[in-house]
Amino acid sequence: MDGSEKFSFVSDGAYPRADLYLSGNMPQLTRSALKKIFESGGVEINGKPVKPSQGVRQGDEVKITVPPAEEYSVKPEAIPLDIVYQDADLAVINKPQGMTVHMGNGNKEGTLVNALLYNLDNLSGINGVIRPGIVHRIDKDTSGLLVVAKNDAAHLSLSAQIADKTCARTYVALLEGNLKEDEGTVTTYIGRDPKDRLKMAVVPEGKGKLAITHFSVIKRYIGYTLCRFDLNTGRTHQIRVHAKYLGHTIVGDPVYGIKKQKFALKGQLLHAARLSFNHPKTGEKMTFEVPLPDYFTAVLSKLKEL
Repeated sequence: MDGSEKFSFVSDGAYPRADLYLSGNMPQLTRSALKKIFESGGVEINGKPVKPSQGVRQGDEVKITVPPAEEYSVKPEAIPLDIVYQDADLAVINKPQGMTVHMGNGNKEGTLVNALLYNLDNLSGINGVIRPGIVHRIDKDTSGLLVVAKNDAAHLSLSAQIADKTCARTYVALLEGNLKEDEGTVTTYIGRDPKDRLKMAVVPEGKGKLAITHFSVIKRYIGYTLCRFDLNTGRTHQIRVHAKYLGHTIVGDPVYGIKKQKFALKGQLLHAARLSFNHPKTGEKMTFEVPLPDYFTAVLSKLKEL
């Protein structure tokens, strides 16, 4: 046993590139890590090693072998955490705005992983030493709930629930302007923005992954809309991109929002308010909710209702 993890998928459609397909199905892997796996022959389609540019057809069996993470020193840091719940298998964390979930892009300290290593006794090892316990992510400047796995069995169960959509994630956001509809569903494909590779964008079918977001209006203000978003899929920056697609970007969003911000904010007013999943060991339905952070409610208090 070399410690490698093997994953297998059956493609639900046609994709122009195998690396694009796997980036959607293996979001825990960075682009550089995925590139190395391709270079080592660790990706097969229907039993044959392929290059990143290989197309994927509907029904193809795609297998990827993820090697053990390279040794990397991640320091536990005495960073206070809002631990909403924990037991021997998992922990639910209310992440503050401004905290990166794991190391990468120059972030070696002050991440959620650094804090988890100090505050929790165990973390799953499936994602290696850089991302221990991390089942899913929320953006640095998005606040709210995420679940962390303390062992590999819990990690696999929670990851499967996210993949088969039995893990429910609800967000609250303040949008610029007045959204016409009271509720609806946005169904698009999301991929890298062809004009800016650091951004995501709505792209044509075949150029990205299917992204589905349900939305409903919570309250209307003069010039703003407080909105609930329920994820059917979990693509990178999905709610932020879909808000822009609706023509009403999230207040404070430095990447997809308007340039001139009325409020002195450090990031988007987007909060992961509710999380629901089945306990990986007992099967019990577990639901957690956390209120909006103070900086979010402070903005709302300044607005006038319609």
